[in-house]
Parts: sequence; C-alpha cells; structure tokens
Amino acid sequence: MPSHAHVSRSGSLRREIAALAARMMAEDGVSDFGFAKRKAARQLGATDADALPTNNEIEAELRAWQALYQDEEQPERLREMRGAAVEVMRLLADFRPYLTGGALDGTAGRYSELEIEIFPESTKDVEIFFLNQDFPYEHREPRRPAPHAAEAVLSFDWDEVPVKVSVYPSSAERTIRRGQERARLAQVEALLAADDPTHEGSPQR
Repeated sequence: MPSHAHVSRSGSLRREIAALAARMMAEDGVSDFGFAKRKAARQLGATDADALPTNNEIEAELRAWQALYQDEEQPERLREMRGAAVEVMRLLADFRPYLTGGALDGTAGRYSELEIEIFPESTKDVEIFFLNQDFPYEHREPRRPAPHAAEAVLSFDWDEVPVKVSVYPSSAERTIRRGQERARLAQVEALLAADDPTHEGSPQR
C-alpha cells in the first residue's frame, strides 16, 4: 500500500498541476484539458500518472482563477462569445450545429476559441457553402487520429472571436464523447438571454 506521505505528496502535486494547467488555459488560450495537464505535469517534473488531475479538478481551478483575476473581464467575454455562437449557429443551421467547450460551460476566457460541432451529410457540402458565401476560413487537419475524430476542422474569426468548427459525419450526431457537454441553438439563445444584465426571470422554454 502507498504510504501516507506518498499519498499526501501525490495530492499536493495534483493540485499544483491543476492550478498550473488552469493558468495556462486562462492566460495562454489552451483549450484542451488533456494537453494543458500534460504540459503542466512536464513543467513540474511529474512522472507519476496518478498525479494527473481530472478535468473537473482543472475546471474548478480555472473558475477560481477567473473569479480572482478576471472577475469583470471574463463574464463580458463570455457574453460576447455566446452572442457570436448564436450568430454562427444560425448561419450553419442546415448542418445541425452544437456549441461545446468553454463558451458553453462558462470557462471561456480572453484567448478561448468558440468551439462548434456540425454534422452535415458531407464535409464537401460545408466547404461549398462557405465558398458560395465568399466567407474566408482556414482548413485545419484534426490534431490526431482518434475514435470519433472530426473529419475536418475549419477556423475563422467572427467579430474578433476566433471560431473553430469541427465537422463530423452525420452518423456521429448521436455519439456524445465522455465528459462532453453540447447544446443546440435554442439552448445557447437561452443562455445568452440569462447572461443579459437587463434580463429578468428565467428564459422561456
């Protein structure tokens, strides 16, 4: 059995890694929890896999960091990103868009990308749509092969909000990855209404 001292050190290291990963996400615009925790672990010299914090632990540290250092800026940026999400999702309505990531769960900050997933019948349909709209975008290859990976990733700026659109096959729409939250347009519109300081009461369902 591990000693009490080992468990204590491991727990302390987990908290340090979670705090550093959260700071990277808040200050450097890292959006991938896994990448942030691995980078933080390397910087802190962690070699014990047990020391890696969960995404929930990092998210808790991120919310605490934002409350302490971005208490006015972060909510304003979040409203801006959710407003952009509504506009982009309306534009891409034919491709069944979902919002995911920090703009949905409330952790988006200064450098976060707006993360949208779409499920068209064909990736080519999306590219043709953008070309017909004469809308500039960059085509990015998915970071690495993985189960349920996106077929393509398109990126562009929308009123100074960086947007990443991950394109999945239509058959993958019912597949929700572990730990993932996502929302349709009506849910995002309700979130945006609730964010409005002049809004009273709960959004209509």
